[in-house]
Amino acid sequence: MSEYLVDRLWPDPAVDLDLDEAFADLALPPAPSGRPLVAINMVTTLDGRAQVGGKADALSSRTDRRLMRLYRAAFDAVGSGAGTLRADDFYSRVPDDLAARRVAAGRPPQPTAFLIAGRAAVSTDRRWFTYAEQPRVAVVGTASPHAPRPSAPAELPLPVETWVAPTELPEVPWLLERLVAAGVASLLLEGGPTTNAAFLAADALDEVYWTVDASLVGSDALSMIAPIPDGSPWAASPRRGRLVSVHRSHDELFLRYRFRAAAP
Repeated sequence: MSEYLVDRLWPDPAVDLDLDEAFADLALPPAPSGRPLVAINMVTTLDGRAQVGGKADALSSRTDRRLMRLYRAAFDAVGSGAGTLRADDFYSRVPDDLAARRVAAGRPPQPTAFLIAGRAAVSTDRRWFTYAEQPRVAVVGTASPHAPRPSAPAELPLPVETWVAPTELPEVPWLLERLVAAGVASLLLEGGPTTNAAFLAADALDEVYWTVDASLVGSDALSMIAPIPDGSPWAASPRRGRLVSVHRSHDELFLRYRFRAAAP
């Protein structure tokens, strides 16, 4: 029996399920026409804060961290913003047992890791840059010090493959097109809130995996999704999701929601 046990509260309630077995059939819906399927995986407190002391990992239990890796294993690519990398020294790979499972299914052992950067320099001393066995791509815009200038190399070249958007900051529609061209059919976002907001603003969020930590902080820490600059298109008519499943580990909840693209 695994050390990671969960109760399924909905649908088909059951108790003391092995976590890996409970999520072994994590079937992703088909990708929307013309772009990859996009999901976000986040953990927050009961009052909706995604950080404690400036870090997200303070909220994550061992069971939640295993579940995060199970989610990663189901996707072609895992993406995050550079701000999340600065705050949490993380990596985007899956452990050896899940890599072997991917290979057995005819897939690459590791999902491709994408880092989406803004205007500030990326912290290249993070673990994300150390796992050579995982394909990694940094996505920057023309305003980044990591983008080449006309007739000149980048001020700060990155030690991984780098995609340069034609705009000052990478825009979601352009990135989705590049992902499709690269053969990526599914993308899992792991933060941060600004990156999540950009995909929501572009109506490019299809699923949300939300871990609810049984805690209250009452702080102004970051939320799961930051306010969309210049106003949200969904402020008066919120995007409505459908609850797919609910699991519990002790006092922690694992929720899965599915969203359909808004009508044109």
